[in-house]
Amino acid sequence: MKRCLELAALGLGITYPNPMVGSVIVYKGEIIGEGWHKKAGEAHAEVNAVNSVVDKSVLKKATIYINLEPCAHYGKTPPCASLIIKHQIPKVVIGCIDTFSEVSGKGIAMLKEAGINVKVGVLEKECTESHKRFFTFHQKKRPYIILKWAETQDGFIAPITQEIGKPFWITCPESKQLVHKWRTEEAAIMVGTNTAEKDNPALTARLWKGNQPIRIVLDRKLKLKKDLKIFDTSSTTLVFTEIEKETTNSTEYIKVNFNFLHAELLKVLYQKNIQSVIIEGGKQTLQSFINLNLWDEARVFIGETTLINGITCPVINVKPQSKVTFSNDVLTWYYSNKNID
Repeated sequence: MKRCLELAALGLGITYPNPMVGSVIVYKGEIIGEGWHKKAGEAHAEVNAVNSVVDKSVLKKATIYINLEPCAHYGKTPPCASLIIKHQIPKVVIGCIDTFSEVSGKGIAMLKEAGINVKVGVLEKECTESHKRFFTFHQKKRPYIILKWAETQDGFIAPITQEIGKPFWITCPESKQLVHKWRTEEAAIMVGTNTAEKDNPALTARLWKGNQPIRIVLDRKLKLKKDLKIFDTSSTTLVFTEIEKETTNSTEYIKVNFNFLHAELLKVLYQKNIQSVIIEGGKQTLQSFINLNLWDEARVFIGETTLINGITCPVINVKPQSKVTFSNDVLTWYYSNKNID
């Protein structure tokens, strides 16, 4: 199952809207086949694992491991439970049940009805964690929300006055590269109006190879200038505003009621199949999601810099889950559903 999780992780950022799944086939104590889901619309992990087995006749005596319950419905590909039954694989070991209503328990039931020995719950906690984006999306009808910011040693995220278009860097270059890696792993990235205007961020993954996230900006009054980097054509940009405006080739304007911004924003992102989003600022935007408990994970850098005076960092009333030193910075992880004070 650990190997299934390693394989599944290879799909991080590229399987949307599908989950990350890995599968391993074992015969006489040795792995004879393995596979992972590489892209939505393409073969699932179980299919790739079965296809990798040279001698298909031994499948009738083998065990297949999967970090998620096999699907039992027809989507863009046939049901994986049917594939397992077809090849008469006698034992199936599953990490966790799929909470998606189209599957939830149906794949397991199909396998058991065919007389297959099914074991569920192996490394269940780890497998559930690997599907946190997929499960959150389907259970809460919204994306998995990651908050990210950097703060100084004395608790500030930016100076009070800042030259337009020149961001104030708190962290080291290695941390910046790590953030770009994170961007390739999530479906979208979001900032508020002030951050877009003052920092003029491109919100792209320039320092890491991978998919470019969809860019999201909140611009209630459409005050942002069109020569900002966020409006270039390197990636799609969604602008949430209360003013009607025609969509262009790479920028889509979405009119919402800012009195109910969070509810309408998350509803639109759900409708667009955006399973995860990183919110990178500014303080007001970050704090609003914290206050409404509309977040799942926070990644906070503390750099070596001090400011003495500036814009204070967001306040998060959750105990940190882990801390690591990353070059000259300290990176702390928080989770909204754990150890809430």
